[in-house]
Amino acid sequence: MDGVVTLTEAAPGVALITLQDREHRNTFTRALTAGLLDAYASIAREPRYRAVIITGYDSYFSTGGTRDDLLVLQEGRHFFDEVDMMRPALNCELPVISAMQGHALGGGLSMGLFSDFVVLSRESVYSASFMKYGFTPGMGATLILPLRLGFNLGYEMLMNGEDFQGADLQRRGVDLPVLPRKEVLPYAIRLATGLAEKPRDALVTLKAHMVRDIKARLDETVKAEIEMHRRTMHRPEVRDRIEAIFEEQRSPL
Repeated sequence: MDGVVTLTEAAPGVALITLQDREHRNTFTRALTAGLLDAYASIAREPRYRAVIITGYDSYFSTGGTRDDLLVLQEGRHFFDEVDMMRPALNCELPVISAMQGHALGGGLSMGLFSDFVVLSRESVYSASFMKYGFTPGMGATLILPLRLGFNLGYEMLMNGEDFQGADLQRRGVDLPVLPRKEVLPYAIRLATGLAEKPRDALVTLKAHMVRDIKARLDETVKAEIEMHRRTMHRPEVRDRIEAIFEEQRSPL
């Protein structure tokens, strides 16, 4: 694996995937996406694992699509499902915990929420930022945000694309652990350690049952999101917004 993604063992039976593309703030670069998929493939080959944690570095979890990738989508040359960052956690046989200690934007937020368990940071920014760019959400966000965060809050985040700190989400009653940043990963390790005490076959069997409906709904959601992109993505104003927002994001969050 490339150094931007590392795989270690955080505790007996607990695989820890760390995303740390510091140069690109954990956007979906080729190196990061390949490293993440390689990490999940390595976990699948190792029978001692019982649970998986995915986390970021410092104040970043994942900031979604790169500028170049968004421009390719805007031009209609590709669609978001061709580099599928929605399903790795969902398709992993083992329970996956997103220790989202840092900012998670757009597709990065969606990717994290497709894990089985999610832990948020009070200080970090979480945003379904698609509509900021002038196009409708993708990456399965229209399914997973209302499901994980509650319909009304998820719908609001999808519709307005605004930033929410974890503390804001906590005040809005989100049904997920929201902790100080320094406590997010230790909490996830404790949760994963408890899972790792269970028989692997039982964990695999129960997860397959619990995510079956989400998988079925995701297929239909992706088709609908791609159709919405055909209607909203290819306008000149979207390109202008992408360029302007990435220029603003040159300074750290």
